[in-house]
Amino acid sequence: MKKQRSILVILTIIPFICTCVLIYLWQSASAPAITYFQEDTKTGFRGTGTELELISQKTRDSYDILWKSGSVSEKDVYLRQDVTILFDNGRLYGIKTKWKEDNSTIKMKEKITGEDSNYYQAISYHHGEVHYPNNRITSIQQMTYDQLYVIDSPNTDLQSFKKAETHDEYEWEHLLGHTTEQQLSYSWNQLMNHFQINKDAYTAVPLTALEKYSHEPLPSFTQQQTNQIIGQLWEGIYQNYVIPFISAESQSETLASFVPVILFDKQKNHLIVLYEINGKKKRLIQQYPDF
Repeated sequence: MKKQRSILVILTIIPFICTCVLIYLWQSASAPAITYFQEDTKTGFRGTGTELELISQKTRDSYDILWKSGSVSEKDVYLRQDVTILFDNGRLYGIKTKWKEDNSTIKMKEKITGEDSNYYQAISYHHGEVHYPNNRITSIQQMTYDQLYVIDSPNTDLQSFKKAETHDEYEWEHLLGHTTEQQLSYSWNQLMNHFQINKDAYTAVPLTALEKYSHEPLPSFTQQQTNQIIGQLWEGIYQNYVIPFISAESQSETLASFVPVILFDKQKNHLIVLYEINGKKKRLIQQYPDF
């Protein structure tokens, strides 16, 4: 009788433990969708930032970089969420995202290891969902960006810079920038040819250059209209580019990708995001709001 009771207890506990583990894994791997709401005029961010920093030479052939992103809103809001995306010579290196409820502060930090000379670029999107009485919801948003050239050559000491100041740095900036640009141009042209897109009808902007529209309006739009277009663009990027990476990472899979390119329609009707994931060509089309 005792033996049967023990077996019954074990059979009861095991499903409970499994359920708890599954819930933990689901919560760790998932995050709420980023949703753009009307821009909040009463609150915003106290501070936002993205930073790449060379911190040490790990071995003779490798080094460590600190990749940081964070933001602080002026007050606790219903949902705070940030995403930061890192590219290495135009190739996707990694994506990090973090969210908190009823909070103001998001901080993300990771130490990564690199080899050889590389051009690192990181862009982050900082977002907050603000809830008011009577089911009124607004949002706050900001983008930040940083870049880092790391020179790891047999002929020189390990060094890094963000913007060239010396003759040698200008040469490395040109070499690494040109190599990255060539690789991306080839990838983007392949995508445009695949989807039969007339490049002359669009203004092409790499995802890594999107941050300038935090303080500069898109051609023929106001800054307020630009903010809405960019906010809704990040909705699509998060859903179609960020989430697949997070899902794959939770399953220990690796995704290969290049910097996506955003094509802004010169007729002011829509935008297109072109990108690849593991060689599969993808296209996201978003219509502009009816301003």
